[in-house]
Amino acid sequence: MDYRILGKTGLKVSVVGFGGIPLNNVPMNDAVKLVNRALDLGVNFFDTARCYGQSEEKMGEALKSRRNECYIATKSLERTKKDIIKELDTSLRNLKTDYIDLYQIHDLRKPEDYSTVMSPGGALEAVLDAKKEGKIKHIGVSSHQPTLIVQAVRTGYFETVQIPYNIIDFELFQDVLPVANGLNMGIIIMKPFSGGLFKDASKALRFVLSHPITTVIPGMASVNELEENVKVCENASVLTEAELEQLKKEADRLGKDFCRRCGYCLPCPQGIDIPTVFRYERYFDSYYQEAWAREQYEWLPIKADECIECGKCESKCPYELHIKEKLKSAHKKLI
Repeated sequence: MDYRILGKTGLKVSVVGFGGIPLNNVPMNDAVKLVNRALDLGVNFFDTARCYGQSEEKMGEALKSRRNECYIATKSLERTKKDIIKELDTSLRNLKTDYIDLYQIHDLRKPEDYSTVMSPGGALEAVLDAKKEGKIKHIGVSSHQPTLIVQAVRTGYFETVQIPYNIIDFELFQDVLPVANGLNMGIIIMKPFSGGLFKDASKALRFVLSHPITTVIPGMASVNELEENVKVCENASVLTEAELEQLKKEADRLGKDFCRRCGYCLPCPQGIDIPTVFRYERYFDSYYQEAWAREQYEWLPIKADECIECGKCESKCPYELHIKEKLKSAHKKLI
C-alpha cells in the first residue's frame, strides 16, 4: 500500500481510503468483516458522515478494537454551532471513540450556507472549539460546488478539502487542486467512478490517481470491490493515450446530466429508491440491457410513479438534477 501525507494534518494515510456511504446497506456482520479486511490490506483512512444512515454505527463497531490502526473522518451537514455540537456528540457515540481524527463541514453548496457556517454562532466556531477540547484532531471541508470550496479553502481554517473528481466532473474542480496544494492541504477525492457507471472502473481510478491528490475514497460494499480497488491503487500506472481516449469517449457517452448514486436525495417520503431507479434507467439507455432493467425495476416495491413531487429530493441533490421529471421519464421506460 502506498501512503501519503494528508497535507498540514501530518497524517500518513493510505492512497485508497474507505468511502462509507454503502455501509448503510450492508448488514452489520458483513460490514464489520469488510472494514476489518480493509485494515488487513493496509487501508487506514475511513470516511463516513452523519447523513450516511447507519454507516457510522457499523464503522464504529468494526473499528472499536483496532482504533490505533486507523484514522476516522466524519462529516456534518449542520450549519449552526448549536446543531453541529449535537451532531458531533452523536458521531462520537456512534463511532465508539472519544476523538475524531478529521471532522468535516459537509457539502457547502449555497452562499447562504457558507455565510452561516463562517459567521459567529456558525458551525466553524463549534468545530474550532471542539478541536481545542480534543474531541477532534483536524478540521476539513467538503463541497460539490467549486466556487464556494475555493472560497472556503482560502480562509486558512481548514486542513483538508474533499471534492468529487473524475473524468466527467474534473473540469469543474481543476482550479481547486493548485489552490489547495499551494496551501499544503490534504486533498480527499470522492466519487471517482461517477456513481459506478464506467465499464472499466480501474481506468477511472487510475485517472484520479494521476493527479496531485492525497487519497481517493471509493464507496465499497463488498470484499470483492475492496480488493479490486486496492489492487488498482497498489499498481496504478499512468493511463496510456489510448486508455485515456477510451475513458473520455465513455465520459462523453454518459454526459453530465445523470445520477451519481450518492444517495443525498434520500430518504424519499414515499419510499422511492431514487438512485436505484436511475441505475436501472442507465442500464436501459447506455448498456442496452432493456429486458434486464425492466425485470429489476419490476421487483422494486415502490415504483417511480409514486412520486408526489414534493421536491425534497431536488433540494438535497448536489448536482441539482431535475429529479421529479427524471423519475417520470424513467418510469415510462421501465414499465
